[in-house]
Amino acid sequence: MRSLYGIAQAMDFDTQLIHTGTACDPTTGALVPPIQLSTTFERDPDGEYRRGYVYGRSDNPNRKALETTLAQLEGGTEAIAFASGSAATFSLLQSLQTGDHVIAPKNVYFGVQEMLKRIFAPWGLAFSLVDTTNLDAVAAACTPSTRLVLIETPSNPQLAITDIAAISELAHAQGAYLACDNTLASPVLQRPLELGADFVIHATTKYLAGHSDVIGGAVIARENNPLGEQVRLVQTIGGVIPSPFDCWLTQRGLQTLTLRVRQQASNAQRIAEFLHQHPAVERVLYPGLPEHPGHGIARQQMSAFGGLLSVQIKGDGDRAMAVVANTRLFTRATSFGGTHSTLEHRASMEAPGTETPQNLIRLSVGLESLEDLISDLDQALSRS
Repeated sequence: MRSLYGIAQAMDFDTQLIHTGTACDPTTGALVPPIQLSTTFERDPDGEYRRGYVYGRSDNPNRKALETTLAQLEGGTEAIAFASGSAATFSLLQSLQTGDHVIAPKNVYFGVQEMLKRIFAPWGLAFSLVDTTNLDAVAAACTPSTRLVLIETPSNPQLAITDIAAISELAHAQGAYLACDNTLASPVLQRPLELGADFVIHATTKYLAGHSDVIGGAVIARENNPLGEQVRLVQTIGGVIPSPFDCWLTQRGLQTLTLRVRQQASNAQRIAEFLHQHPAVERVLYPGLPEHPGHGIARQQMSAFGGLLSVQIKGDGDRAMAVVANTRLFTRATSFGGTHSTLEHRASMEAPGTETPQNLIRLSVGLESLEDLISDLDQALSRS
């Protein structure tokens, strides 16, 4: 039966993508929900707000619809939407207390490293960067103050794979929460909450919105807990919210999520196999290849291996930059997850001292013809 935000959770995933959060407008019958731009809402004569909305910072119909959809798609109880993926991670970390300890991957997204080192460490949050693919290393890093284990699998940009279920057991044994950044996989390919994670993080900018035209983020909680309540408080009081139009665009993009992600993953698998055999390539980092050290775990916890891959070119950073400069179809641009194929020399985008190899190129595979994409990479590698 339809509710204000869609249809019952019993529906299949692909049906949820189309119908959750997109009920027909009760006033006009419009199939596409309107964008509610109002910053303030009428109060009832007796002082109540029975329609549920007071002020745009605390809630908005478009944001409510998006949060309802994201929670349902990831199998959580609540989703909390933010103005960016970085804001989502930042708010989760900010919800901890001074003196708490966080464990994160040593090759975690460089923006998260910058948060930890330059903002939260001076504030009094302790952290350890470890190889989260190594359970012994994670266990050794735990302290009595460890409150959160943050993982990113597959990781960006080196595509490392962390065993979500195993890390979940370890974190919970220490009395810590587990948060998994699921941006690269999306709920189409990976279900961290079902594997024991307490929180899922998304840069909705990437695959969820899917068209490189809106920035956003979200934290989804598996069940109600004190840390999740604090994240909601940070969102509301701090005002780190997406606009109604951003929420509307993301909701629109979600409707084609499965079609886009599965095709991008299929294209990426074929491109990884091609590059693995190319004489100009030193190494391909893609969990869909049997040679990848995390391939076995990825097969257990992913239904396909995603649309992002990285390659290390034979030679130095200059050689890698030359390959990037010579592509004709792949666009030289940062970010990933859109319909256009992009690539970038990743180390030059990150902070000094990055562990990303200088000869590494990150590729985001889009929806163009597979043959055209392979041909473009082949000619760029041959000319460089």
